[in-house]
Amino acid sequence: MTALLFITVVLAWGFTWFAIKLQLGVVAPEISIFWRFALATALIWTGLAVAGRLQRVHWRQHGWFAAMGICLFCLNYILTYAAIGHIASGVASVIFTMVTVFNPLNQWLFRGQRPSRRVLAAALLGMVGIILLFGDTFAGIAVDAGSALGVALQLAAAFVFSLGNLASLRATASGTDLANAVARAMSWGTVFLAAFGLARGAAFAIDPSPAYLLSLVYLAVVGTIAAFLAYLSLVRRLGADRAAYVTVLYPVVALAVSSAFEAYRWSAWSIMGLALVGLGDIVLFAPLPLRRSAATRSIRLCGLLAITEAMRRPSWKAEWQERSAEHECLIAGQPRTILDPGTTQEAPTS
Repeated sequence: MTALLFITVVLAWGFTWFAIKLQLGVVAPEISIFWRFALATALIWTGLAVAGRLQRVHWRQHGWFAAMGICLFCLNYILTYAAIGHIASGVASVIFTMVTVFNPLNQWLFRGQRPSRRVLAAALLGMVGIILLFGDTFAGIAVDAGSALGVALQLAAAFVFSLGNLASLRATASGTDLANAVARAMSWGTVFLAAFGLARGAAFAIDPSPAYLLSLVYLAVVGTIAAFLAYLSLVRRLGADRAAYVTVLYPVVALAVSSAFEAYRWSAWSIMGLALVGLGDIVLFAPLPLRRSAATRSIRLCGLLAITEAMRRPSWKAEWQERSAEHECLIAGQPRTILDPGTTQEAPTS
């Protein structure tokens, strides 16, 4: 089941970045995000009602639902749409892999779980990988400030998304099932998106072109409902740290799409950068061989202690000799003999 959830998220979000690119243009970004989550919210509430799975929640839980909604379904996307206006969608998806570093750091800040040295090593590898991936951008930052702004916006989006991961754990801690928590969080996110659009004076228009409408349906159904339910299920099953591993898998899909439909082209530096980002995630999540070696040494030590304890018994040599003689007789096909306690002669046994 866990593997299926991983595949669902990787494929759904891998194509999402290009679908977001198709949303840019006629409609203001914040309004496109609003239509996406308004449609997704209506669909998930309808699905829960039809399935008879609507669940009552206490009003005090709505604080965490609102925090979850702002981080996962509002501010994260406002920042992402703004970033994709400056950089290629596939490149933005690679920057988003920094969630694998932000998650443990935020757990340290807000939950007191101190990151280990392997987390810091993974963070360093990820940062170096991003610098290599954006070598041209960083080299010409004075000329192309828009690309640098896009990188900064996408890093901020990844950080906000990480906060949403932690909020989702608190939102479901009181017993609310995931679908009901997502429905309420998505509702809060949609409300804040509407308020943000009104505050900016944006027109709540919609682009009637097939590309816009099809990408909107994909983003609402696949990229939002299916992907987020699968991803947050992974967060609950594996924890926020390990669930974030999907962010290093779906950029491969996103970059392939970006190479086919956008101007992004692979280079030796970008391939090396992507490899370092992936290596950082491996360092962060791969099992430690040292732990397995320590466990093996512990098992061997226990076995050695058991043998030593057995050898302390006075009769251990006689028992070992008797068992060895019995084993040799069985191999030779002869009856085993034992010593008669009252004599010095061997008495045959059947």
